[in-house]
Amino acid sequence: MQIYLPIANMSVNILTMILLGGTVGLLSGMFGVGGGFLTTPLLIFFGIPPTVAAASAATQVTGASVSGVLAHWERGGVDLRMGLLLAAGGVIGALVGAWLFNALSGLGQIDTAINILYVAMLGSIGWLMARDAWRDIRAERSGEPVQVRKVHHHPLVANLPFRWRFYKSGIYVSPLAPLALGVFTGILTVLLGVGGGFVVVPAMIYLLGMSARVVVGTSLLQILLVTAFTTMVHALTTHAVDIVLAALLLVGGTFGAQMGARLAVRLPPQKLRMALAVIVLLVALRMFLGLTYRPPELFTIELLG
Repeated sequence: MQIYLPIANMSVNILTMILLGGTVGLLSGMFGVGGGFLTTPLLIFFGIPPTVAAASAATQVTGASVSGVLAHWERGGVDLRMGLLLAAGGVIGALVGAWLFNALSGLGQIDTAINILYVAMLGSIGWLMARDAWRDIRAERSGEPVQVRKVHHHPLVANLPFRWRFYKSGIYVSPLAPLALGVFTGILTVLLGVGGGFVVVPAMIYLLGMSARVVVGTSLLQILLVTAFTTMVHALTTHAVDIVLAALLLVGGTFGAQMGARLAVRLPPQKLRMALAVIVLLVALRMFLGLTYRPPELFTIELLG
């Protein structure tokens, strides 16, 4: 059964889009990531224009983050002060990202820019995840204890002025650090349609030195607020949000996330991280080939109907 996407200006199979959202939701539930960094490239593979894919994926991430924030809030796993600071930076970054989005669109380079950014980010993140996961798997097989990295403030963060005390996070740092992190995440959210959790969570642990107890919940709060603002920015400026597409993805993602969460408790965490790293690297490789591989025919004409 086909349905017309008014903003993407094309028809898609309803079941295919729901299954795509369910697949991303399944991975999200299994690996504890927002899933936006996989949604956009998968939509591009199915022929959705990169601009519409990025904007609609941000809308899906907004809806998917609500239940996660509520669950973490109930058990005291959200640092509201830190989350609002990150979100404030994210709003600034979203405005900057919208300007970049429009500037690149005017130059006719926005699709290429989105693909290049995805290849660079997914390739580097996938490599780091695979390296750490392989180290842990090898240590487990040899019977050696896995070395846990001690978390401290990064020297650049520790030297920033105007320190604040964040009691729930258990840190004493300058608000400039989370504000700058939020700006960077906001730019990525507009350009790539990602929630930014795969960037924010490691940064909060290894740069800010936050307690692991509140990292995920605080990250989800920031993702919820920033992606909601980003959706509004896209709707008012780029006009690239396809609400029909976002709704189909959200339906599938909601059920997929529940199934993924149940599977996650049955699988070893090291192998889960390695599986996610392999998936990320394969997506990066596919997008890299799309940028560099020249098809036998540059233009094709298809007769519809």
